Amino acid sequence: MNLNSSSRVFTQGDLRETGSPLDVAISGDGFIELIGPGGENLLWRGGQLKINADGQLAAANGLALKAGITVPEGATALTIARDGTVTAIAEGETTASEIGKIELAQVRDVGAVTALEGGLYRVTSPEDLVTADMESTSGGAFVQGSLEASNVELTEEMVSLLLMQRAYAANAQVVQAGDQLMAIANGLKR
Repeated sequence: MNLNSSSRVFTQGDLRETGSPLDVAISGDGFIELIGPGGENLLWRGGQLKINADGQLAAANGLALKAGITVPEGATALTIARDGTVTAIAEGETTASEIGKIELAQVRDVGAVTALEGGLYRVTSPEDLVTADMESTSGGAFVQGSLEASNVELTEEMVSLLLMQRAYAANAQVVQAGDQLMAIANGLKR
């Protein structure tokens, strides 16, 4: 069975506070755009950020954010506001200054999203992406110091699985009874 052929549910998972300033979650439907290998545009629901070797904000897997935010060397107090504005206190400074802004992207058709490894997604056509409206509730907002948990409710899924197994077993018994009746009917003709 091909796991990519299964449907994805992009509902919001619970947000769990971690307290780490480089953890970022999205409260809403948006995605963070990353630059993949070869310059392709990839989508990510957030997670742990890091500062890569070039000094840019990147996902934990090393892929840089499309926003291209460079963190000054020795900067402290990195902050990501709900609207995506990134500020930091540069070395030798006493006040925070804006170093960039992370934009959220929304997908017009979730059917056009292909899942990749590591929580990354690819959109078939760039026209399916729009910049999220940070003023609306559906566009989303950043929550620094938190991570998004799974949106799957395990008990509900187990109950659904058990119900499907019972339905399959009942249908198999009906087919088996039909086969037995056909065998009896065929035996009467002789």
